[in-house]
Amino acid sequence: MAYELPPLPYPYEALEPHIDAKTMQVHHDLHHKAYVDGLNKALEGLAKARESNDFAAVQQLSRLVAFHGGGHSNHTIFWNNLAPAGKGGGGEPGGDLSAQIRKDFGDFAKFKAHFQAAAVAVEGNGWGVLAWQPALGALTVQTMMNQQNLTILGSVPLLLLDVWEHAYYLKYQNRRAEYVTAFWNIVNWKDVEARFARAKTLTT
Repeated sequence: MAYELPPLPYPYEALEPHIDAKTMQVHHDLHHKAYVDGLNKALEGLAKARESNDFAAVQQLSRLVAFHGGGHSNHTIFWNNLAPAGKGGGGEPGGDLSAQIRKDFGDFAKFKAHFQAAAVAVEGNGWGVLAWQPALGALTVQTMMNQQNLTILGSVPLLLLDVWEHAYYLKYQNRRAEYVTAFWNIVNWKDVEARFARAKTLTT
Protein backbone atom coordinates (compact mmCIF):
# COMPACT_ATOMS: atom_id res chain seq x y z
CA MET A 1 0.00 0.00 0.00
CA ALA A 2 1.37 3.40 -0.97
CA TYR A 3 2.16 6.09 1.58
CA GLU A 4 -0.04 9.18 1.53
CA LEU A 5 0.53 12.80 2.54
CA PRO A 6 -1.18 13.33 5.92
CA PRO A 7 -3.19 16.54 6.32
CA LEU A 8 -1.90 19.29 8.55
CA PRO A 9 -3.57 19.21 11.99
CA TYR A 10 -4.34 22.96 11.73
CA PRO A 11 -4.84 25.62 9.01
CA TYR A 12 -1.81 27.04 7.19
CA GLU A 13 -2.11 30.35 9.05
CA ALA A 14 -2.52 28.81 12.51
CA LEU A 15 1.14 29.22 13.50
CA GLU A 16 1.34 32.91 12.58
CA PRO A 17 3.26 35.06 13.32
CA HIS A 18 5.96 32.53 14.19
CA ILE A 19 5.69 30.55 10.95
CA ASP A 20 3.86 32.24 8.09
CA ALA A 21 1.01 30.68 6.14
CA LYS A 22 2.84 30.68 2.80
CA THR A 23 5.77 28.78 4.28
CA MET A 24 3.42 26.22 5.79
CA GLN A 25 1.60 25.73 2.49
CA VAL A 26 4.78 25.30 0.45
CA HIS A 27 6.47 23.19 3.11
CA HIS A 28 3.59 20.77 3.53
CA ASP A 29 1.99 20.66 0.09
CA LEU A 30 5.20 20.65 -1.96
CA HIS A 31 8.18 19.59 0.13
CA HIS A 32 6.52 16.96 2.33
CA LYS A 33 4.56 15.65 -0.65
CA ALA A 34 7.81 15.28 -2.59
CA TYR A 35 9.16 13.01 0.15
CA VAL A 36 6.00 10.89 0.10
CA ASP A 37 6.13 10.58 -3.69
CA GLY A 38 9.86 9.86 -3.61
CA LEU A 39 9.39 7.16 -0.98
CA ASN A 40 6.66 5.41 -2.96
CA LYS A 41 8.71 5.54 -6.15
CA ALA A 42 11.84 4.24 -4.40
CA LEU A 43 9.95 1.38 -2.74
CA GLU A 44 8.44 0.35 -6.07
CA GLY A 45 11.85 0.38 -7.71
CA LEU A 46 13.40 -1.49 -4.79
CA ALA A 47 10.90 -4.33 -5.11
CA LYS A 48 11.64 -4.67 -8.83
CA ALA A 49 15.40 -4.56 -8.26
CA ARG A 50 15.20 -7.35 -5.69
CA GLU A 51 13.11 -9.48 -8.03
CA SER A 52 15.74 -9.12 -10.76
CA ASN A 53 18.69 -9.58 -8.35
CA ASP A 54 20.03 -6.16 -9.35
CA PHE A 55 21.78 -5.50 -6.06
CA ALA A 56 23.65 -2.45 -7.33
CA ALA A 57 20.24 -0.87 -7.85
CA VAL A 58 19.08 -2.24 -4.48
CA GLN A 59 21.89 -0.37 -2.75
CA GLN A 60 21.11 2.91 -4.50
CA LEU A 61 17.36 2.59 -3.98
CA SER A 62 17.81 1.68 -0.31
CA ARG A 63 19.53 5.02 0.21
CA LEU A 64 16.59 6.76 -1.47
CA VAL A 65 14.14 4.88 0.76
CA ALA A 66 16.07 6.04 3.83
CA PHE A 67 16.18 9.65 2.62
CA HIS A 68 12.58 9.99 1.47
CA GLY A 69 11.25 7.78 4.26
CA GLY A 70 13.09 9.91 6.77
CA GLY A 71 11.68 13.05 5.19
CA HIS A 72 8.15 11.69 5.40
CA SER A 73 8.37 10.45 9.00
CA ASN A 74 10.26 13.52 10.24
CA HIS A 75 7.71 15.93 8.81
CA THR A 76 4.79 13.89 10.12
CA ILE A 77 6.23 14.15 13.64
CA PHE A 78 7.13 17.83 13.15
CA TRP A 79 3.60 18.94 12.20
CA ASN A 80 2.17 17.27 15.28
CA ASN A 81 4.91 18.72 17.49
CA LEU A 82 3.47 22.17 16.71
CA ALA A 83 0.30 23.97 17.79
CA PRO A 84 -0.93 27.57 17.66
CA ALA A 85 0.63 29.82 20.29
CA GLY A 86 -1.57 30.00 23.36
CA LYS A 87 -3.83 27.26 22.00
CA GLY A 88 -1.73 24.24 22.83
CA GLY A 89 1.57 25.75 21.71
CA GLY A 90 4.29 27.23 23.89
CA GLY A 91 5.04 27.09 27.58
CA GLU A 92 6.89 24.19 29.18
CA PRO A 93 6.29 20.45 29.42
CA GLY A 94 4.77 18.87 32.48
CA GLY A 95 4.56 15.51 34.17
CA ASP A 96 7.10 12.77 33.54
CA LEU A 97 8.74 14.62 30.65
CA SER A 98 9.43 17.65 32.81
CA ALA A 99 10.94 15.44 35.49
CA GLN A 100 13.12 13.63 32.95
CA ILE A 101 14.35 16.92 31.50
CA ARG A 102 15.36 18.07 34.98
CA LYS A 103 17.16 14.78 35.56
CA ASP A 104 19.06 14.77 32.27
CA PHE A 105 19.68 18.49 31.68
CA GLY A 106 19.36 20.16 35.08
CA ASP A 107 16.28 22.23 34.28
CA PHE A 108 14.13 23.30 31.34
CA ALA A 109 16.16 26.45 30.67
CA LYS A 110 19.36 24.42 30.29
CA PHE A 111 17.66 21.93 27.98
CA LYS A 112 16.21 24.76 25.89
CA ALA A 113 19.62 26.44 25.55
CA HIS A 114 21.22 23.11 24.55
CA PHE A 115 18.56 22.31 21.95
CA GLN A 116 18.59 25.85 20.58
CA ALA A 117 22.36 25.89 20.15
CA ALA A 118 22.34 22.47 18.48
CA ALA A 119 19.59 23.40 16.01
CA VAL A 120 21.19 26.72 15.08
CA ALA A 121 24.57 25.04 14.53
CA VAL A 122 23.34 22.36 12.09
CA GLU A 123 25.57 22.61 9.03
CA GLY A 124 23.56 22.95 5.85
CA ASN A 125 20.26 21.08 5.97
CA GLY A 126 18.95 19.03 8.87
CA TRP A 127 17.02 18.85 12.10
CA GLY A 128 17.29 19.52 15.80
CA VAL A 129 16.13 16.48 17.78
CA LEU A 130 15.09 15.69 21.33
CA ALA A 131 15.10 11.91 21.57
CA TRP A 132 14.61 9.18 24.13
CA GLN A 133 17.46 6.68 24.16
CA PRO A 134 16.14 3.40 25.64
CA ALA A 135 19.64 1.91 26.02
CA LEU A 136 20.68 4.85 28.20
CA GLY A 137 17.34 5.45 29.87
CA ALA A 138 17.86 9.12 29.11
CA LEU A 139 16.85 12.02 26.92
CA THR A 140 19.42 13.21 24.40
CA VAL A 141 19.71 16.27 22.18
CA GLN A 142 20.93 15.28 18.73
CA THR A 143 21.22 16.80 15.28
CA MET A 144 20.28 15.10 12.05
CA MET A 145 21.96 15.84 8.73
CA ASN A 146 19.54 15.85 5.80
CA GLN A 147 16.74 13.45 6.80
CA GLN A 148 18.43 10.53 8.53
CA ASN A 149 22.19 10.89 9.12
CA LEU A 150 24.16 11.34 12.37
CA THR A 151 21.46 10.20 14.81
CA ILE A 152 22.05 7.41 17.35
CA LEU A 153 20.54 4.05 16.39
CA GLY A 154 17.66 3.11 18.68
CA SER A 155 16.76 6.71 19.46
CA VAL A 156 13.06 7.57 19.56
CA PRO A 157 12.38 11.12 18.32
CA LEU A 158 10.13 13.13 20.61
CA LEU A 159 10.56 16.72 19.41
CA LEU A 160 11.85 17.69 15.96
CA LEU A 161 12.73 21.08 14.53
CA ASP A 162 13.22 21.36 10.78
CA VAL A 163 16.12 23.69 10.00
CA TRP A 164 16.24 23.10 6.26
CA GLU A 165 16.04 26.56 4.70
CA HIS A 166 12.66 25.83 3.11
CA ALA A 167 11.22 25.65 6.64
CA TYR A 168 11.90 29.30 7.41
CA TYR A 169 13.52 31.25 4.55
CA LEU A 170 10.44 33.10 3.27
CA LYS A 171 10.00 34.81 6.64
CA TYR A 172 13.42 34.73 8.28
CA GLN A 173 15.83 34.57 5.31
CA ASN A 174 19.25 33.66 6.78
CA ARG A 175 18.22 34.41 10.39
CA ARG A 176 17.96 30.80 11.53
CA ALA A 177 18.53 31.68 15.18
CA GLU A 178 15.47 33.96 15.11
CA TYR A 179 13.37 31.13 13.65
CA VAL A 180 14.58 28.69 16.31
CA THR A 181 13.73 31.20 19.04
CA ALA A 182 10.22 31.65 17.60
CA PHE A 183 9.76 27.86 17.53
CA TRP A 184 9.40 27.68 21.32
CA ASN A 185 6.15 29.67 21.12
CA ILE A 186 4.46 26.91 19.10
CA VAL A 187 5.80 23.67 20.59
CA ASN A 188 2.93 21.29 21.35
CA TRP A 189 4.22 19.84 24.61
CA LYS A 190 1.16 17.61 25.02
CA ASP A 191 2.16 15.81 21.84
CA VAL A 192 5.79 15.54 22.97
CA GLU A 193 4.69 14.24 26.38
CA ALA A 194 2.51 11.59 24.71
CA ARG A 195 5.40 10.51 22.49
CA PHE A 196 7.63 10.27 25.57
CA ALA A 197 5.09 8.11 27.41
CA ARG A 198 5.00 5.67 24.48
CA ALA A 199 8.77 5.72 24.03
CA LYS A 200 9.40 4.73 27.65
CA THR A 201 7.59 1.43 27.08
CA LEU A 202 10.23 0.37 24.54
CA THR A 203 13.23 -1.78 25.40
CA THR A 204 16.50 -2.24 23.53
